[in-house]
Amino acid sequence: MNTTPRYLTSQDAETFLETHKDLEVIEVLQPDMNGILRGKWITPAGLAKLCAGQVKLPQTTLALDVWGNDIDKLVFAKGDPDGYCHPVAGSLVRVPWSQTPAAQVLTTMHDTRGAVLPYDPQGVLQRQLERLAALGLTPVVAAELEFYLLDRTPGSSAVPSSAHAGPQTPSGLIGAQTYGIDVLSHYTDVLNDMRIACEGQGLPVDTIVKEASPGQFEINLHHQPDVRRAADQAIMMKRAIKTMARRHDLLASFMAKPFMELSGNGFHVHISLLDQDGCNIFDNGGEDGSPALRHAVAGLAASMADFMAVFAPNINSYRRFQPGAHAPITPDWGYDNRTTALRIPSGAPASRRIEHRLAGADANPYLVLAAILAGVHHGLSRKLKAAPPVDGNAYATKDHDGSAMILPDTWVRAFERFGGSSLVRDYFGEDFVTWYLLTKEQELARLGRTVTSLEYDSYLAIF
Repeated sequence: MNTTPRYLTSQDAETFLETHKDLEVIEVLQPDMNGILRGKWITPAGLAKLCAGQVKLPQTTLALDVWGNDIDKLVFAKGDPDGYCHPVAGSLVRVPWSQTPAAQVLTTMHDTRGAVLPYDPQGVLQRQLERLAALGLTPVVAAELEFYLLDRTPGSSAVPSSAHAGPQTPSGLIGAQTYGIDVLSHYTDVLNDMRIACEGQGLPVDTIVKEASPGQFEINLHHQPDVRRAADQAIMMKRAIKTMARRHDLLASFMAKPFMELSGNGFHVHISLLDQDGCNIFDNGGEDGSPALRHAVAGLAASMADFMAVFAPNINSYRRFQPGAHAPITPDWGYDNRTTALRIPSGAPASRRIEHRLAGADANPYLVLAAILAGVHHGLSRKLKAAPPVDGNAYATKDHDGSAMILPDTWVRAFERFGGSSLVRDYFGEDFVTWYLLTKEQELARLGRTVTSLEYDSYLAIF
């Protein structure tokens, strides 16, 4: 497994610029803790400085809230020092939709000593890969992301679309039309543009399917043995999808639960593990999988509540978790069972894997993958014993005393669990946990100070 830092070299940058002599802008993209791309534009001549680690952003760029505001407690604590942006190898590509000739490149943020900052989600993921590498293991992952295509609506408070999310699709077909080919055909232009934009950036799109609600789709990426690259691809694919939707006067939304009456948007991750000989350690030649599979499942289940604040990072995220709403509410597992949080898909034994179904599409791909790898390592390193698999409806699962094994069901409970978890602090680091909690604390405080439209509708006239 290659767990060494992967950076764009000056030679690779020069070769790219020689091939694309018309470029006017390089977009420097730094993912923050929320999975939102921050950064700056530089000229092509500035690419050499970027490769030399001379392009800077404040370290607190990693911990802006969802509205892009500084976290006051972080800014003033240490004087808001700079971080040094280093370009990620393989991420420098042409921006296919830009009218101005432009390229884009992802970066990681380092301190003055050249180490990745502990607050950078990419560094958090890197540390989990190093732990698995110490066991001689290479994870292979594939991402599935759900999103809605909606009519664009004016104003930030407007209720999203009726035409694409209502009971009747624009093609005249009633209902969700799950896996409907005719619905895909209706959206041919925008979906093809999304596919072409992804291909133009080297994003390995596998399939596009119509999902379980009107106007909802799922796009899948190929299995990837470089987990860091898989996270890069997921975050860049979201950007491409949203951009192409705007080109067609639509809004592509990865919001976890835009509509209470319809399915939410999930971020499902398939994971297997290869040993040093390239063999899948989850494969025992049969349908049930190896003991290592069950150790990994046990670790994922045992750590799931602790990492809930990563899998469901926003206040809206928790609206997904309702019985029968295609989102798991218990840390259960089962064979080919889509009501469980951890599903073991059917298929050839050599491809035995775990599908992690808990995260919402609004979650940060780097942190989701880091939390999953941490759970897998937790189970394997301690040889944890998995509970029996669920056969049937996991929404009806009860533990030994008859009470439901429910995961944290509110933002506040999830972050209390996250902040108080020694397991989280061990795997993600004290510094990251502190910064992440302060970021979310500020978001929660602002939301708590906001009077909603429902409150006006309910109370303004009647009292």
